[in-house]
Amino acid sequence: MSTVSKFAVPVTSVHKVKADGVEVFYRTAGDPNAPVVLLLHGFPTSSFMFRELIPRLADQFRVIAPDLPGFGFTEVPMEGTYTYSFDALARTLEAFTDALSLKRYAIYVFDYGAPTGFRLAMSHPERISAIVSQNGNAYEEGLGDAWAPIRKYWSEPSEANRDVIRQNILNFEGTRWQYTHGVANPESVAPESYTLDAALLERPGNKEIQLDLFLDYASNVKLYPKFQDYLRESKPPLLAIWGKNDPFFIPAGADAFRKDLPNAQVRFLDTGHFAIETHVVEIASAMKEFLEKEIL
Repeated sequence: MSTVSKFAVPVTSVHKVKADGVEVFYRTAGDPNAPVVLLLHGFPTSSFMFRELIPRLADQFRVIAPDLPGFGFTEVPMEGTYTYSFDALARTLEAFTDALSLKRYAIYVFDYGAPTGFRLAMSHPERISAIVSQNGNAYEEGLGDAWAPIRKYWSEPSEANRDVIRQNILNFEGTRWQYTHGVANPESVAPESYTLDAALLERPGNKEIQLDLFLDYASNVKLYPKFQDYLRESKPPLLAIWGKNDPFFIPAGADAFRKDLPNAQVRFLDTGHFAIETHVVEIASAMKEFLEKEIL
C-alpha cells in the first residue's frame, strides 16, 4: 500500500502577477478550488514569514500570500510614480485579488497587514468569509509604548524625528529586536527571518519608503472607528491570536475586538510580535479549528 499521500506535504510555489501597475510577488499552495485564505504580512517582512504556515493550511485551503509594495520581492516600476501609503497598498491588494479572480476569502492580518486588510474588507465586505488577526490591531488601546517615537514623528514630521526612526528601527539590530523581544528563548528564532528583512531594508530608497509608511500609519489610527463600524455591521467571524509580549500591539487590542464582535475568539501566546516564528504549530492548529467551523 502506498504511503505517499499520507505523508505528502503541499508544495508552495512562487509567482508574479501584474496588479495596479505593480509586479506582485506571491506564494501559494493548495487546491485551486478550495476555500481561499489570504495571508497579509507586516513590517518589515514579506510572505516569507508564512513559509511554515502555508503548508500547514494547504491540505484544506487554497493559501495565497502576496508581498506588499515596498516589501519582499514585489517590484514597483518607475520609481517616483507610486505613492507609498496604506490607501495605496490597499488599492494594489484589491487589484491583486481581482487579478487572481478571488471572490470570497478569509484574511489573516498581521501588523501592517491589518490596516491594509481592513481597508480591503470595508471596500468589499461581501468577499470576506472570516478574519484571523495575529497581532493585527484596530483599536487605540492596542497601541503599546513602542509607538512613542513614531507618535512623536506623527505630531512633528521633522527630519530630526525621521532620523531617530531611521537610526533606531531601520537597521539590523532594530529588526532583530522586533523578532526576539518577548520571546522566552531568542535563539529559537530562525536568523534567516530577520536577516532577510534587514537585507531588503538596505535596498536603495527602501528606507525612505518605510519612513513614509511610518508617517502614514497615523491614517490607520484615524480609520480605527470605521474599521470598528465594519466589524459591527458585517459581523465577520474573527479569531484574534496574539503574542502577548508584543511591545507594539499589546493584548488590550486583541480583547477590544469583543466590543464590536462579542463572539470573537481571543487567544494569547507566550511570545512576542512575530508569534508565528515561535508558535506556528499552535497558530496553524487554532486557525484550522476556527476556519473548519466558519468557512468549510
